[in-house]
Amino acid sequence: MEENINELKSRKKVRTGKVISNKADKTIVVSIERQVAHPIYKRYFKQTKKIMAHDEKNECNIGDTVRVVESRPLSARKRWRLVEIIQRAQ
Repeated sequence: MEENINELKSRKKVRTGKVISNKADKTIVVSIERQVAHPIYKRYFKQTKKIMAHDEKNECNIGDTVRVVESRPLSARKRWRLVEIIQRAQ
């Protein structure tokens, strides 16, 4: 836990999202959703981005809300690590 607190105090990006896949070993796919204003019409719409994150203990399930932090490249497409599970899927 102490390591996680130090990570959050650093300048690394921290994102919150929903797990949409946990099929790979020690890897989760997280969908990050954000609202963006249209540059001309000023109407808000949702944009989603999928990122792969490292889940060392394979503890996440599909539907969990998680917090991930930026890290060094862990594989070809993984650049994020799981910090905590905020809410379990129901």
